[in-house]
Amino acid sequence: MSDEFDVIVIGAGPAGENAAARAARGGLSVAVVEEELAGGECAYWACIPSKALLRPVELAADVGRVPGLALRPIDVEAVLARRDEAVSHLDDGKQVQWIKDVPAEFFRGRGRLRGPRQVEVTASDGSTRLLHARHAVVLATGSRPVIPPIPGLAEASPWTSREATGVRAVPRRLAVLGGGVVACEMAQALHGLGAEETTMLVRGHALLGRMEPFAGELLAASLRDGGVQVRTGAQVTGVERREPGGPVTVHLAEGAPVEADELLAATGRRPATGDLGLGTVGLPDTDPVRVDDSMRATGVADGWLYAVGDVNGRNLLTHMGKYQARVCGDVIAARARGERDDLPAMRDAADGYGAPQVVFTDPQVCAVGRTEAAARAEGFDVRVVEYDLGAVSGAYLLGDGYRGRAKAVVDEDRRVLLGVTFAGPDVAELLHSATVAVTAEVTLDRLWHAVPSFPTVSEVWLRLLEEYGL
Repeated sequence: MSDEFDVIVIGAGPAGENAAARAARGGLSVAVVEEELAGGECAYWACIPSKALLRPVELAADVGRVPGLALRPIDVEAVLARRDEAVSHLDDGKQVQWIKDVPAEFFRGRGRLRGPRQVEVTASDGSTRLLHARHAVVLATGSRPVIPPIPGLAEASPWTSREATGVRAVPRRLAVLGGGVVACEMAQALHGLGAEETTMLVRGHALLGRMEPFAGELLAASLRDGGVQVRTGAQVTGVERREPGGPVTVHLAEGAPVEADELLAATGRRPATGDLGLGTVGLPDTDPVRVDDSMRATGVADGWLYAVGDVNGRNLLTHMGKYQARVCGDVIAARARGERDDLPAMRDAADGYGAPQVVFTDPQVCAVGRTEAAARAEGFDVRVVEYDLGAVSGAYLLGDGYRGRAKAVVDEDRRVLLGVTFAGPDVAELLHSATVAVTAEVTLDRLWHAVPSFPTVSEVWLRLLEEYGL
């Protein structure tokens, strides 16, 4: 293997893989460095396994809403076995081969900057190798879970998302710190798989605090109806685990302590910038790597350093990291050829509209664009329209007691959508139509001619436009 490449990518998760593939498609030689598993967090410890655990719980809820169907107990062993298949039993052989077929050279080890265009790779046996990049180095190292500085928490060996999605034996009693996406998804999944006493301890006063309030309210009601205790406004003052593997006690500022067999800390993530050698190129090693709209790091001379995905802090979502990586790889290839790099296809656009996101709970929650509060804070002339999803014929046919809501945030000056949120069973597949409408800035008058099929839940689009007055 050579020590010199046109592009070196540190991190072989979805963002790193896409950056490598686009650069190679542009005719550049590429090296990819990965310390853990090629495929990254999403493939083995996050998106894929969590959805494999959530799917049977979601299906059980669907069955319970349709008369004439009998609900059998979930076979937990079969669910965990399918989860293991979904993550390839933590074997990244096929993914490594995919990288080699890009083509790119694959280096297993810890990648670290050693100065401009230089990457040191440290293998598990301690040996090192210094790689040189002729054109660019791309950082794609993702993010790491945050363990808040609560007395005794770190010493209690809490679960993070990795332990939750990789669970081998579901605990009977589970405490969950947090009210965001990971907390909600894993609380519902593990409760449905056997965590009979599941308690969510939410510091804020709502679930999914960054989304429209009604979404968190509907989800909280569903969790409580299913037997999960959801405590909002909970201030954790300390955590105790007296012996390894023993029970955990969570102390609160108000109310009795919570006893659990395991404690999941789902309180956010931070960009994985530590020990990347950013100081060798004049950047702080504790902050996200700031980038411009072409994913090039700001504050680095000669413009050779790029950062995509969670590590740049723009949007901590897998699909957005992949999008950024495609932009980045195209830009690097264009610049290497001395061509224009300001074409729309080579510049970031989607980040600024508000990234699409799905919470795979029951009810599902999905949104794209700005919330009403965000749009008003940015000074838009806002009008909001909402509709009860349960009143749509297609929703009724999905099952009795269907509960859901849709909300659209409209820019009155341009008559385009600034944001759309859906909450209800099986609404995730509605999201891409909303994403197209928001990012393409389709006017409401034009959108009126996009006729939804009957009887589907997508007919809510017609109802929202009617509520608006079209």
